[in-house]
Amino acid sequence: MRRLSIMGLGLLALAGCVKPSGGPAGPGKPVAIESDSIRYETGPCYGRCPVYAVTVRPDGTGVFEGKRFTAVTGEKAFKLSRAEYDAFAARLAPYRPESGQVRYAPGEKNCEPAATDASSVDVTWTRAIGDSQGLYFYYGCRAEKNRPLGQALGEAVEGLPIHDLIGERP
Repeated sequence: MRRLSIMGLGLLALAGCVKPSGGPAGPGKPVAIESDSIRYETGPCYGRCPVYAVTVRPDGTGVFEGKRFTAVTGEKAFKLSRAEYDAFAARLAPYRPESGQVRYAPGEKNCEPAATDASSVDVTWTRAIGDSQGLYFYYGCRAEKNRPLGQALGEAVEGLPIHDLIGERP
């Protein structure tokens, strides 16, 4: 009986460490924040812009996928510190939509005027509970009001340990 009481108290203590979720995992089921991820994917331009995708998680795992004009092509796993992940997430946080996807693309009101042949970036935040938010930004969106967004997105990966994978930028 004593053993059952101790096991019950241990399970109760552990249950207090996990936040319940109403999402796909179901009510009261644990959801690990380590399953969250941020995917940052660049698009091609007219020229030699590096085209790659990088996915990072708060548990310190990352995957780089070099597609064109990168030092490494294909997938390459890497590690990052929690501080590096947090800094990357913080740089992008002000631009994360509350839901759905926000697009800054030619033809959209928020992208006037637009130049041609520029690169783009597509950021997707995915939470462990299964929902995601996205932000697509075309660097040819020349409106002055878009300058801080473009600069923040362009600089966001600077703190990640992927410089050698990307290689020299033109």
